[in-house]
Amino acid sequence: MAEYNAYEMIAYTGSRILADRKVVFVGTGLPMIAVMHAQLTHAPNIILLYEAGSFAPILELGLPLSVGDTRTCTKAYYLKGLCSSFELTQRGYVDYAFIGGAQIDMYGNVNSTLLGNNYLKPKIRLPGSGGAGAMAANCEKTIIIMVLEKRRFVKNLDFVTSIGYGDGAPDYREKAGVMGSGPYRVITDKAVFGFDGETKRMVLLEVAPGLKPDDIQDKVGFELLIPPEVKKMEEPTTEAIRLLREVIDPQGYFLKREVRE
Repeated sequence: MAEYNAYEMIAYTGSRILADRKVVFVGTGLPMIAVMHAQLTHAPNIILLYEAGSFAPILELGLPLSVGDTRTCTKAYYLKGLCSSFELTQRGYVDYAFIGGAQIDMYGNVNSTLLGNNYLKPKIRLPGSGGAGAMAANCEKTIIIMVLEKRRFVKNLDFVTSIGYGDGAPDYREKAGVMGSGPYRVITDKAVFGFDGETKRMVLLEVAPGLKPDDIQDKVGFELLIPPEVKKMEEPTTEAIRLLREVIDPQGYFLKREVRE
């Protein structure tokens, strides 16, 4: 088995969770890596949507560095602008939102705006929503990716940027007036999570080889739901690592970052 780093594990796992012929609204960074890998392997007919207005491109010219990168337009079915992209989500045509974030809570709410309790003077000002807030609200399901760290998996967010299941009430999203059904998967380097249909709380589904559910719980700032049987995460193959490093992100824009312990 090939050696791999945390970001390569996340990208590979994100890729394998995506299904062919689904419409995916793609965020910047690791989501782009994952969808490119899926398009090159098991999901050649996956339909990608980008915030700047590109619909159904084939990413043959290399890794886009943002949702407005002209490489997102390669062989696209159409280019109609930002409003058209979000209109598709509001009309119910987008299967998955694929986003990142800095913090997440047990109900899948995501913060990508700031760290600290003062909006005007935060400890750290983050990039903000971009389109992620609207994507999480209106796409049918949301996939969130981030490194598994206790500072990211928190009981209370410093700011809610992208709505998940709110406070966990069964009718929270309906009362909030959003269209999609909510968070579907949270993908990390050490575990994959889903959400309980009744309580809307985060559920541990898969753990990385060599780790146990208790190891994952120790890295999360709230109590996980842990079923009796938890699957082992599939590791990237040698060919998958080759594609990630040599074809998709050879400059290491996203895959060569270091995880801060």
